[in-house]
Amino acid sequence: MIQKFIIQKKHPRLLLFFAGWGADETPFKNYQPANSDFMVCYDYRNLSFDAQVLEGYEQVNVVGWSMGVWAASQVLGKIIADETSGIITDETSRSRQLPLGKKIAINGTPFPIDEERGIPPAIYHGTLEGLTDASLHKFLRRMCADSAAFRNFLAVTPRRPLEELREELTAIEAAYTTGTAYPFGWSTSVIATGDRIIPSENQKKAWTRDRRSEPFLAEAHTLTEIETAHYAHELFETYLEKEWTND
Repeated sequence: MIQKFIIQKKHPRLLLFFAGWGADETPFKNYQPANSDFMVCYDYRNLSFDAQVLEGYEQVNVVGWSMGVWAASQVLGKIIADETSGIITDETSRSRQLPLGKKIAINGTPFPIDEERGIPPAIYHGTLEGLTDASLHKFLRRMCADSAAFRNFLAVTPRRPLEELREELTAIEAAYTTGTAYPFGWSTSVIATGDRIIPSENQKKAWTRDRRSEPFLAEAHTLTEIETAHYAHELFETYLEKEWTND
């Protein structure tokens, strides 16, 4: 995993953003959360995470988007599990405990490849097996609401090599199907009703409190539906910027 600070000015709080598959920091680097440092995480070919960067913050707010919801659940859930089990036992362990604030999931679920709660497996495998420059272009177009939104996105589109994206899809499936699913309670879930990447009905089922979803829902979980697409500037303007202006 790659972790990049967009803002690193020793603010007392950090906005920790987990982006989606195929992403880098480019589409998100112009957002300015008030009174916060800002880090973007991406590239889930592995889930290695340097937790030392979290030390010293009074509050860590988390936003996950798309596949980043699953990645954040895994990474932060493991840190919490290690703390709880006593695996972290050195003298600095206290400072490493996560002072989590808001945990906001946008257009993603903790079940990335799932017939009813994520991307249906046939679609996921079709994306992986048929990945070309042309198919990626179509995928990115489907993320956006209309042609105008797509044109704007093309100006900030990540430029990672196609082979990396293929490796990332393969690694995500392997980690999801064979790894431990760590509990991580999201406080807010945001669902775009026009999402053409992760069906909105699947997202709603993923955030319905039942046996499978319970480990990923905070006690006071709220769900918000917005009429927009999987990728939308207004979503990130709200949750990477405006959300923190008066917070």
